[in-house]
Amino acid sequence: MREFIVEADGGSRGNPGPAGYGAVVIDTATGETLAEAAEHIGIATNNVAEYRGLLAGLRAARELDPSAQVHVRMDSKLVVEQMSGRWKIKHPDLKPLAMEASRVLPPDRVTYEWIPRERNKHADRLANEAMDAGSRGEQWDASASTAALKRPATAPEPSGPPGDATSGAARARAALATGRGVSADQLGSPHAGVKSDADKRAARAVASGTAATPGSSAATPGSPAATPATSTPAISTPGWSSAPDLGAPATFVLLRHGETPLTPQKRFSGSGGTDPSLSDVGREQAERAGAALARRGTIQAIVASPLARTRETAGIVAAHLGLDVAVDDGLRETDFGAWEGLTFGEVRERHPDDLNAWLADPEARPTGGGESFAATATRIAATRDKLVAAYAGRTVLLVTHVTPIKTFVRLALGAPPESLFRMELSAASLSAVAYYADGNASVRLFNDTSHLR
Repeated sequence: MREFIVEADGGSRGNPGPAGYGAVVIDTATGETLAEAAEHIGIATNNVAEYRGLLAGLRAARELDPSAQVHVRMDSKLVVEQMSGRWKIKHPDLKPLAMEASRVLPPDRVTYEWIPRERNKHADRLANEAMDAGSRGEQWDASASTAALKRPATAPEPSGPPGDATSGAARARAALATGRGVSADQLGSPHAGVKSDADKRAARAVASGTAATPGSSAATPGSPAATPATSTPAISTPGWSSAPDLGAPATFVLLRHGETPLTPQKRFSGSGGTDPSLSDVGREQAERAGAALARRGTIQAIVASPLARTRETAGIVAAHLGLDVAVDDGLRETDFGAWEGLTFGEVRERHPDDLNAWLADPEARPTGGGESFAATATRIAATRDKLVAAYAGRTVLLVTHVTPIKTFVRLALGAPPESLFRMELSAASLSAVAYYADGNASVRLFNDTSHLR
């Protein structure tokens, strides 16, 4: 049985901020580097970047030899202790990442070891190269890396499946470079930049070597003894208020746009279709929403999707509130490809296999090159992180669509991707997610327009 060492790291310049990961697979017997990669992943936290690096390294090892024994070495004590099963994973956005990592290879063939940061320089360098490339608007390029990939001449390359001329090593490099196969859950980014007092005390104990306290770890790149990010306790105060020791949360009040001519017909209407405007009913719904929000008096800013129906809804509401409307492309609806304008039944009749795959796998895309729910979740998580940082302590109205709202709620609850099919949102309905300073979130659902009358 072959044996590999996977070294992985991730970092965030801001936590959350521009983030990237690095991963390398090493042949245990020869010490040769078999595969390496790095990727700039947008706005994320240290913990998410570290888990993404782990996932990339494990997937590369599996591509090289799915029967190999793998020993993971990371300088993130959080990831090592959580994946070893010694620390509980409390943060809802980290649970799916850890679960996905545990599925890449059989758990009995993967072991974990914490190493000091100075012994993880290869992966750390790759992560920083990726972040540097991202700051230039580029993707990391292995050929330009200061740690260029080397393959041993004698290392065997498992062949691909029948009809596939791509070698195991090449597929591993492709998987690492593109992030292929990352699920919607993995790509969510927790807001773990601010720790509770208990977590800070635990981190100091771990850093000083006086205790191995579960629930803390992972130093920020560039600082030898930074306070580790951590899994966090559950929020005990639901709703739109905040616990006094955490300060005011960033609260997103999520408003689905009013009806369009396609809404009552239940037709797919995403970002790749005809971009319909509101119907008369939809404009009336938006007026009622604006009046109700004005009575509540809590909205401090408005951000809308760029599509016509959301901008029109936001404009009507803004007139009631006396606020300007900012537009963020990250709030747009999923692109449903060739399904745009069709009913579910029509898609079932015309594209049954594609529809079945889409219902079963968040990575599956609608016919004709639409956007997968996994890709949507990546976009929404990045948008969420950016807006939470921009509107900390404020209440913001986000005027958006069905899939983005469901995704905000799903990520806040740590629910699996299939939960998207178990939610229904009425036109012009309201929901809310409050994001607290310790990284947790609480959800409030209305999903009813009757309260707006």
